[in-house]
Amino acid sequence: MYKLLIVDDEPIIRQGIKQLINFQEQSISEVYEAEDGALALAIVREKRPDIVLADINMPNLDGLNLAREIKAVDPEIRVAIITGYDYFEYAVTALKAGVDDYLLKPVSRSDILELLSKLVNDLKEKTEQRRAMDSLASLKQLEHGGNEGHHHYREMILQVMNHSLSDPAFSLGRLAEAINLSSGYLSTVFKQNFGIPFQEYLTTMRLERSKILLLVTSYKIYEIAEKVGFDDPSYFSTCFKKRYGLSPNSYRDTIGGNI
Repeated sequence: MYKLLIVDDEPIIRQGIKQLINFQEQSISEVYEAEDGALALAIVREKRPDIVLADINMPNLDGLNLAREIKAVDPEIRVAIITGYDYFEYAVTALKAGVDDYLLKPVSRSDILELLSKLVNDLKEKTEQRRAMDSLASLKQLEHGGNEGHHHYREMILQVMNHSLSDPAFSLGRLAEAINLSSGYLSTVFKQNFGIPFQEYLTTMRLERSKILLLVTSYKIYEIAEKVGFDDPSYFSTCFKKRYGLSPNSYRDTIGGNI
């Protein structure tokens, strides 16, 4: 859920916007108000709203200068300006100020709904991208963890594991055959390189890969299970929930859709 700040020096305008919109339907849980740019900036610093909707003409700090100040505080905050100006020079100035979007007066309910929906979806996409990048980072950290002993086997092991990740029958024995080592010796080498036993590493690798697929694809759960080497979707869901505290579907809905 997101936080919205409405900035306008006319109380009737602020109240009108609040009465026109069902904010819960737009994934907005908190709505703040400010009567001028200076007060708005103070609220931004204290409350960190996700979206700011501001009039262009305000006392103390106008909409464009407010946008500049907000972006200096947090570039991720989405700023939209309500304005009566509709010409190229203004659009260029607004872009330079960091404005993400703007509405032309007179503003209708559908205009505001469309704007909020666009900005919220943009925030959700950014969150999904960050989550996917976090999972990729976890995989990279996993690949480079552990001690330095027998380091020359690391890349060979990772290459085989990445290639075989979707194979439910892949095992330490299969890995040992692929790199021409005994299973017992490979078990020692593996733990020295990666810091954890083979099976724990393989499961973690599969589950982290599944998080990425849940966030950035529309594959069904059983399809994702297959792609990361689980031949039983129910067992995949059990492992996923045990590791992350959410079922795969819940993870996709809450982390990927409503953060």
